Amino acid sequence: MRRGITERLADQPSLRPLWIAGRFLTRYSFPDPGAVTPAERGLAVPWYPVIGLVLGLVLAAVAFLLGPTVLARPAGVAAALVLGLWVWSTGGLHLDGLADTVDAWVGGLGNRERTLAIMKDPSSGPAGVSALILILIAKFAALEALIGAGDAWPLLWVPVLARAQLPLLLLTTPYARPGGMAADPARHAPAGAVRLIVALSAGAGVVVLGWVGLLLVGVAALLYWLLRRALMRRLGGFTGDTAGALVELTEALLILVLAVI
Repeated sequence: MRRGITERLADQPSLRPLWIAGRFLTRYSFPDPGAVTPAERGLAVPWYPVIGLVLGLVLAAVAFLLGPTVLARPAGVAAALVLGLWVWSTGGLHLDGLADTVDAWVGGLGNRERTLAIMKDPSSGPAGVSALILILIAKFAALEALIGAGDAWPLLWVPVLARAQLPLLLLTTPYARPGGMAADPARHAPAGAVRLIVALSAGAGVVVLGWVGLLLVGVAALLYWLLRRALMRRLGGFTGDTAGALVELTEALLILVLAVI
C-alpha cells in the first residue's frame, strides 16, 4: 500500500527535528516522527523560531482577514478570536509555565529550593492566575489596537522573536535541576546552529520590519537579559517553566510595543 505524503515526510531524517519542534510547541498537525531520542530533542531546538514563524503567519493572516481591509469585523471581536487561536495553537504550554513561575517566585520568598519545589506543583495559586489574566488582557488590548488600525501584519514576527529566546536561553544558561521537560534539549542543543538561528531571527526581523524590527529585537534582548539575571540570582539556572514564562512575557511586551508606537 502506498504511503501518504505525511508518512513520507515524517521519515525524512533532515526534517525530523522540525517535526519534533512543531509537535512540541504547537497543536498543529506536523508529521509524527515517532519515538524521539534525547539527542533529537536537542537537534529540534534551532527550529523553534521557525515554528514561531509558522505561528506568526497564521495569526497575522487571521488578524488581516478579520480586520478593516477584508471582513471588517469589530476590532474587539477580531482580537478575541485571534487571541483564542493563539492560545489554542500552543496548547497553553507557555501560559502554564508562566503561571507556575509566578507562583513559585512569589511563594519561594527568595529561597532556591522552595521556589523549585513550588514550581513542580501542578496547581496554580492566586499569583499564577493573576499573571495569566494580566498577560491575556495585555495581548487582547494590543491585538484590538493593531487590528482596529489595520496594522496587524507585524504581529507575524512576535512569535519568532519570542521563540528565538528559547535556544538562546538553553545555550547560555545552565539547567537548574537534573530532570524535567527541558533537560534533554538543553543538554543536546547544537551550539553553532543555535547561534545561527538566533542571529537570523533577529536580522530577518530588522530586514522585514525596518526600524520597528530593530526596536523589537532591542526590547526582546533587554527583557532576556533582565529575566536571565533574575533566574541566575534565584535559581542558578532555568527550568522548563521559566522558559515558558520567558516566551509569554516576550510576546506580551513585543505586541504592546507594536500597539503603542
